[in-house]
Amino acid sequence: MSAYRLLFSHQAMVGMVLLIALWLLMSHFLLSSSRVWDTGIWSLSGALAPHSKLTVLIWHWPFNKFLPLDGDVCARYGVANCWLSTNRSLLRRASVVVFHHHELQNGAIRLPLAQRPLRQPWVWVNLESPSNTHGLSRYRNIFNWVMSYRRDSDIFVPYGELVPRDGPEVPVPTKNRTAAWVISNYRRTQRRVVLYRQLSKYLQVDVFGRANRKPLCANCLLPTLAPYQFYLAFENSQHRDYITEKLWRNSLSAGLVPVVLGPPRATYEAFLPADSFVHVDDFSSVRELATFLKSMNGSHYQRFFAWRKRLAVRLYSDWRERFCGICARYPHLPQDQVYSDLEAWFKS
Repeated sequence: MSAYRLLFSHQAMVGMVLLIALWLLMSHFLLSSSRVWDTGIWSLSGALAPHSKLTVLIWHWPFNKFLPLDGDVCARYGVANCWLSTNRSLLRRASVVVFHHHELQNGAIRLPLAQRPLRQPWVWVNLESPSNTHGLSRYRNIFNWVMSYRRDSDIFVPYGELVPRDGPEVPVPTKNRTAAWVISNYRRTQRRVVLYRQLSKYLQVDVFGRANRKPLCANCLLPTLAPYQFYLAFENSQHRDYITEKLWRNSLSAGLVPVVLGPPRATYEAFLPADSFVHVDDFSSVRELATFLKSMNGSHYQRFFAWRKRLAVRLYSDWRERFCGICARYPHLPQDQVYSDLEAWFKS
């Protein structure tokens, strides 16, 4: 074979190798940008430009309580370029879709898996505790982001918080009663019920709510509780970060000192001044707790409200505001994430 033919053959081989390498590189790129349902691993990168207007599709309202979406709803909450919609025909164009777990759990709603567009992020929403959340094993490799009361959620939505006060301090209501508790779901095996039954042996606790056939209307709750010194802010179950309206609305907004049963004291102190509440874990016995509450003098009691000079309670209950928060968080959310075992995460 001549030198010319050898040179030509070598160049052809090099060219073929380069073509194969280029083909492999392009194949890898195309595969990496598509959704792989067998493993649940897929990319959201480039799904939407960070400054584009976002469309949040609310697949169903939590607890079937419909709210109006007239006008630029999210602008009212200080979130720009964010549009909320319940129009399911927008599924293919929505930037993100949210699903509330309660309706998934009771079977009222099914996920539109067959119609799900490629690379569309889905949000799992739940404000209940793990003890009251079931059926999570069905949702492996489906949801990309979680919206819950957990501080490590992708979209953190607390029941309330303390914010800088922008007006004069509201006086603490006059107190002439010791302790109150509002409860609807009364089960004797719950830790909160066991604790209440023990505490009531040493301390007068006035009980309201459906469980005691003394329901309170929405506008009656705070005025009814205001004359009491303490409120039993006992959560129905004890889990990480699970702090509900029992603390924020029934206690702090009503002007009572919360006696808390829930996560450890350190968790409460992440939200509140350390001297603004009483934690049941601070006492060696229920009797010691009762003695502390009964022996409270005026000056000591007022120290629980020192925070009110500079801070105010901000309640979060409007689902529209919560959903607008998805847009606020969107640029900071992990774009290549899927919860392969949602149940393991939530119950950890």
